[in-house]
Amino acid sequence: MFKINQLIASVLMLAITSLTYAADQKLVLTGSSTIAPLAVELGKRFEKLNPGVRVDVQSGGSSRGVSDARSGLADIGMASRALKDEEKDLKSFTIALDGIGVILHKDNPVKTLTDQQVIDIYTGKITNWRDVGGKDGRITVVNKAEGRSTLELFTHYYKLKNSDIKAQVVIGDNQQGIKTVAGNPGAIGYVSIGTAEFESGNGTPIKLLPMEGVAASVENVRNGSFPLSRPLNLVTKYVPMGLVKQFIDFTRSKEVADLVEAQYFVPLPH
Repeated sequence: MFKINQLIASVLMLAITSLTYAADQKLVLTGSSTIAPLAVELGKRFEKLNPGVRVDVQSGGSSRGVSDARSGLADIGMASRALKDEEKDLKSFTIALDGIGVILHKDNPVKTLTDQQVIDIYTGKITNWRDVGGKDGRITVVNKAEGRSTLELFTHYYKLKNSDIKAQVVIGDNQQGIKTVAGNPGAIGYVSIGTAEFESGNGTPIKLLPMEGVAASVENVRNGSFPLSRPLNLVTKYVPMGLVKQFIDFTRSKEVADLVEAQYFVPLPH
């Protein structure tokens, strides 16, 4: 009888161990739509190096990433911004740097806008391009949706509240913003510099405006001269262990610098 009980206990322990092992073989990342495409590529390489591991990446905004990491809905959250004071109970790990730039349609003759002109456009005080040196035509203001870190950084930099902004179009991720501006010669938006630089270099009819006299480019984010840049972070509830730690260490290593650059972000110095 003792041997049978011992055998049952061993089988149960083996089953529990197998289930735990199986659960540990899947990583769920949610959050920032800016980080998501990079996380997908990082996940693919990590899976190749670790057979049997699956990395599931879902977007939805930085606020979702922080919330899901805290609640346990995700193993790792993605936040394309620094943690706020009320989020400092979480652990944050920077994997790359990015900048945020203002974009116009390529055919818009306006070459630069002052900070005050951007503020006046976004708050509805300026509604026609002729008032800032452009052609006569209504300005279409494109804004980011609530919960997007790009919105938070943009409003923080220009000292605005989201409720101050008079937008005609509200978008989610960078690609939506770029498509909206590319399809509307009167539109203005703001997106990840890396994504915009890539798209404009591949024929998408948009252009990045300088900020404080500094060109909006990945290189200027890299050298620290561009005024509106941000960290791209992975976020966890606890100090990472096991597979989570292994993945985060991998994403911060020089072995993935090529993937970071391929997404037009700035790799960490090594």
